[in-house]
Amino acid sequence: MLKIDALPDVPRWAVLAAHAVPLATLPSGLWRVALVAGLPVTAEPQQGAGEAVYILMLSLVSEGLALLTLGLVRGWGEVVPSWIPVIGGRAVRPLAAVVPALLGAAGLFAIVGWAFYAQAAGLGEGQGVTDSAAQSALLIACYTPLLAWPPLLVAVTVAYYRRRTACASPLAA
Repeated sequence: MLKIDALPDVPRWAVLAAHAVPLATLPSGLWRVALVAGLPVTAEPQQGAGEAVYILMLSLVSEGLALLTLGLVRGWGEVVPSWIPVIGGRAVRPLAAVVPALLGAAGLFAIVGWAFYAQAAGLGEGQGVTDSAAQSALLIACYTPLLAWPPLLVAVTVAYYRRRTACASPLAA
């Protein structure tokens, strides 16, 4: 069976969910890289170097943020790595990880909600991103996994919070 690194007291489902988050964001990032590379994934090719940099940075930032989910199941989510100046070696307070993670999940839920609203309201009709069924299918296949990001992040964050605060709680005994 596949062995995935995590702290020993982390539930297996939380470890799998945390590792699923970067995998869920990867297809959309690869689609954007294909766009910048000039592959025919959209009706109109990407224009200019500034737009290319923006698209690539969006891919890198989203994948980097998704990788931060692993900190909720690994040791560097409980103790700051020693190579980080000033705060290296200090314990991470649970809320210092939980609050940004839940705010990020709320933002992701808002983006998903807006996307569904825009589609239902017909916003942007006539401004198709794709011009063929194959391009549309590829776009949908690459972006649909992103729908899993917010609920997976919430689930892993709640597991992290429960695990980190269970010892401090008088009810845990």
